[in-house]
Amino acid sequence: CLNPLQSLLSSMKHACEILTSEPEGGAAPIPFETFSFLYSYLASIDGEVPKDETEAFLHKIKEEADTQQGMVLIRHF
Repeated sequence: CLNPLQSLLSSMKHACEILTSEPEGGAAPIPFETFSFLYSYLASIDGEVPKDETEAFLHKIKEEADTQQGMVLIRHF
């Protein structure tokens, strides 16, 4: 069984693959704003990932996205 963070990251991987406009099998980039909204929402309804961990994770992802024209790639997480 996946721990809450692994499960959340798995969900985000699927979300990136669904929402990207890139061909299947690519980096599946999505805008940071979309990623942040979905991650925050899923983390809040899960209730098992502390808010400070969510904020720290999103800060790290934002730094990565800033190097990719604001896009989050699956490899960033």
